Amino acid sequence: MYGFYNRFLRVDLPTRTWNIEAISEDVLTRYLGGKGLGAHLLLENAPAGVDPLAPENPLILAIGPATGTVLSPASRYALFAKSPLTGIFGESCAGGHVAPRIKATGYDAILLQGAADQPVYLEITDRGATFHDATPFWGMDTYQTEEALEAATGVRGAKAIVIGPAGEKQVPFALVGNDRGRHAGRTGMGAVMGAKRVKGIVFHGNADCPLYDAEAITTYDRELRERGNKDAGAQNYRHLGTPMIVATANKVGSFPSYYWLAGTIPHWEEISAPTLVERFKPHPKACYRCFFACGKVTTVPNGRHAGLTVEGPEYETIFAFGGLCDVDDLAEILYLNDICDRLGLDTITAGNVASFAIEASRRGALDLKLDYGDVDGIAELLRLIAKREGIGELFSRGVLSASRELGLEELAIHVKGLEPAGYDPRALKGMGLAFAVSDRGACHLRATVYKAEFAGWEGMLPADDTLPMRFLREPLKPKDETLTEAELHHMVTEYYTRRGWARQGRKEQPEPGTAYSPDISDSRASWN
Repeated sequence: MYGFYNRFLRVDLPTRTWNIEAISEDVLTRYLGGKGLGAHLLLENAPAGVDPLAPENPLILAIGPATGTVLSPASRYALFAKSPLTGIFGESCAGGHVAPRIKATGYDAILLQGAADQPVYLEITDRGATFHDATPFWGMDTYQTEEALEAATGVRGAKAIVIGPAGEKQVPFALVGNDRGRHAGRTGMGAVMGAKRVKGIVFHGNADCPLYDAEAITTYDRELRERGNKDAGAQNYRHLGTPMIVATANKVGSFPSYYWLAGTIPHWEEISAPTLVERFKPHPKACYRCFFACGKVTTVPNGRHAGLTVEGPEYETIFAFGGLCDVDDLAEILYLNDICDRLGLDTITAGNVASFAIEASRRGALDLKLDYGDVDGIAELLRLIAKREGIGELFSRGVLSASRELGLEELAIHVKGLEPAGYDPRALKGMGLAFAVSDRGACHLRATVYKAEFAGWEGMLPADDTLPMRFLREPLKPKDETLTEAELHHMVTEYYTRRGWARQGRKEQPEPGTAYSPDISDSRASWN
């Protein structure tokens, strides 16, 4: 099939062997690579009820048919496994320049099974997989590891994905990093990689994938770039990046602040995009062939963090620390951003966890002197989380687990175990629907749920398509905006209807012969 190699690489870590397996035309036609292919391979290879950190939980990397072509948006790879943070479907993707190098290895997906007996890193090429000792790199941060592994290959243009200390310690919200500032951050794929004792994977090769009409793709990309370079929205992203959302979110009262108590924060202008541009003069950075160049490489010009250079901060990091944790200085947010990046922690969950810890401390639920705006206290908590030491062990497991242990479940903000991104659903009710029905928890990047999960196959029922009670019962300050249980129920029910599902979230069964109906008899779909 054009755009695909029709094969994936299966790597067996315990035996240090690999083999290439075919992917049928039917599978590629039905799932079209990327998320679809990754989810299919996960369902086929993850045993029912598997522990997310057990060797039997596979880690799958997948790319799409447009990856590696001249098309501007085709710069992302995705990782799939059962999530150690949520216990359900886990998926995370990242941009940068790795995805084309993965494509050049000649596989549509790569599947890691089992666990190595000692730290390793993999070198994957169009000739297969080579295993290397990663003991010298164990304990390195993500930036150090990425540089070291790419240099070790001796191949110009080789690109790596890596974990940091948090992944090694199997922190459930550990990330996988690449390109010194790009991350597959959500749902703990770094913890799964750490459980397999894989410090990183380096990619290079010379495989070439046939396309149906390469000339048409080139023409389309040229037209897309011409329109994009003139588009006002694209220009704003190049100039301001995702931090421009800070102003919009605060003006409409949807910027989560003080652990989801308020929808705006007094110092928001000090952590907004215009301040970032004026004070720090960041340089734009683009993913592979992307004309948006929304990434920002920022250097702190003065103060106690003078000289610190970070790709960021993205909007989600600003919300997580500047809003939820009440940090009012972009230099300090960049400092916390850098700590998370190097240790290998997802900033969205990290900011939520730190803010929850602050509220727990203020309420006397634990002996921890931590308050809003305490940058050094937050930084120390992040380090303890990555090492899983002291109080860090409690919070390393995420908000849901920590809230249960502290008896603060009603305070906890999460959906299906995943902490939300920076959009308060009491002001943005559509985001409430998106959070409630997302297949991986409180995700801001999708608004649909897999049919299998609605039917209760991977352990979720329609009752799980909901939001935390604080969102549904506690007004958002200062405007006292609300999202009631009745409003959410109405939206979810309407969503089911628009999707063609019955009231309980199950797909209406068509008359025989009228439409494709999936086989739901496969017991591998029952994960929990």
